[in-house]
Order: sequence, then structure tokens, then C-alpha cells
Amino acid sequence: MAALQKIPAPEVLHLFIEHLRGERRLAEKTCEAYTRDISEFLGFLTTYLETTVTLPDIVAVEARGFRAYLAQRRRGNRPLSAASIQRQLSAVRTFYRYIERRWDAANAALPLIRGPRVKRPLPKAVSAAEALKIVNTPLDSPGEPWIAARNQAVLALCYGSGLRISEALALTGHDVPLSRQIQLTGKGNKTRLVPILPAVAEAVAEYMRQSPYQLSPDEPIFRGARGGVLRAEIIQGEVRRLRGALGLPETATPHALRHSFATHLLAGGGDLRTIQQLLGHESLSTTQRYTDVDAARLMDIHAGAHPRA
Repeated sequence: MAALQKIPAPEVLHLFIEHLRGERRLAEKTCEAYTRDISEFLGFLTTYLETTVTLPDIVAVEARGFRAYLAQRRRGNRPLSAASIQRQLSAVRTFYRYIERRWDAANAALPLIRGPRVKRPLPKAVSAAEALKIVNTPLDSPGEPWIAARNQAVLALCYGSGLRISEALALTGHDVPLSRQIQLTGKGNKTRLVPILPAVAEAVAEYMRQSPYQLSPDEPIFRGARGGVLRAEIIQGEVRRLRGALGLPETATPHALRHSFATHLLAGGGDLRTIQQLLGHESLSTTQRYTDVDAARLMDIHAGAHPRA
């Protein structure tokens, strides 16, 4: 590798951002975020190295320098969360990849650096009582009973069968009347069999009886008020209004019903591997997060009810 020019750090940053704007065509907000993150990193290097930073200095940063940067991010005047630190570290990695391609200058230490572990948030399930309130309470405007039936059918599929709202809205005339199980293709183009409870099948059948629209087998069965394909935002908005009327928590959403489907099966003795298949999770570790949800619920019960709590 030839000797690197002593290009000042601000100029290296400028070239990097122009690359993001021009060649990669990233959005301006994204470029602004990269500018902010890399500026902070270069500012740290100036203080850490006690010199005016140039391109060779950037390339030569050792592992202890990167670790000092991460420590400063976590314990500085404005400490960042683990997720924010990981995001900034990702920006730094992108910056160094650009430098390696542009000047054929790789940093040997950065691949060895690991950011803080980010704890994934627990799925926000609602209780069985709250789920039943959402599913069974009419969500229509006066004079439109078929819309109430439609909304209840969609939510019944989310809670009774663990469908994502997008999967429920993708059901077509080929799928009805619903049998004891249906085959659907979900996230990641993954196909799975989904059991259908009698109450769920009846909710969908009731909507089909009331729907004013004649549908072909290839069309989605759930329609908007004017006959177009129903959008997820419509159901989400209706649940928000219902949430206020019933005094439910903000975590009560259509997608929360899918989480509730999993946690309530688990609490009832459901097998984790079976629940994984029902939800269509690629990895068992994704499904295992629901054991944490159930454990958290049990801890809350213990704290509130145990005589020595």
C-alpha cells in the first residue's frame, strides 16, 4: 500500500458524504445522520490523539482507540443507549469501508470491535381479557354493520390464529369458507399451516354474509368502505379509537393480538416449537422471546400477590 496523503479529516468526511449522496443516492436525512455521527467520531479522535487528524491517522486507529470511543459514548456528558451506540458504530464501519475502497487502506482493528449488546424489547402482548374486548367490541360507525363485522373478522384472525394483519388482509376468495386450517405464505415468503378456530371461521363467514361487494376468487376478501382493498391503517385506526373507549393500554394494537396469541398458548402449556411453526418464525430464538413475556407476567403476579413481596 502506497503512503497515504495527509488529507485533513473534514475533507475525508466531505468526500464520504458526497459518495453517499452521489453514488449511493441516500436520502438527505440519512446523509445528515452520517455527517453527525462521523463528525463526532472525528472530534473524539482529535482529542484522543491530541493532534489535527488526517487520513493516515484515521486509518491507523488501534483497537484501544475504538474502545475508548465507545466508552466515551456510553459514559460521556450525554451517555447514549446501547442501540444508539451500535448505530454510531455501524456508521463508523461504513466510513472505514469507504476509506478502504477509495484509498486501498484497511484498518485491522475495527473488525475486532464489538459494540454493546442491545436488549431486544419484549413483545407487547395484551391480557386475554383485553384481547377479547378488542375482538368482540363493535368497531363500526352507526349504520354500517358490515364494517363492524369486517373489523371483528380481521382481529379474530390476528388473535385466534396468530396472523399478522398483512396476512389476514391478504386472504382471498380462494380461502373462504375457512376450513379447520389454511395454508398461507407470510413474511420471508415462508409457507405455513394455520389452524382456524370455529369462532374465527364464523366471524369471517358473518362478514362475508354482510359484505355488500361481490368478490372473485383471486381478490382479497376484506374491502374498504368504497370497495377497494382494505388497508391495515384502517384497522389500526379503529383499534386506537376503541382503545380510548375501553380504557385499554397503548400497547393494545392489532399486532399485539398476534403476540397475545403466542403468550396465551405458552401460558396454557403450548409447546415452544409448535408455537414457532404457528407463527412462522424462521428461528426458535425469536419465539423464545415469548417465554420472557410470560415470565415477566408471572413476576408481576408474584410481586402483587405474594405475602412477603
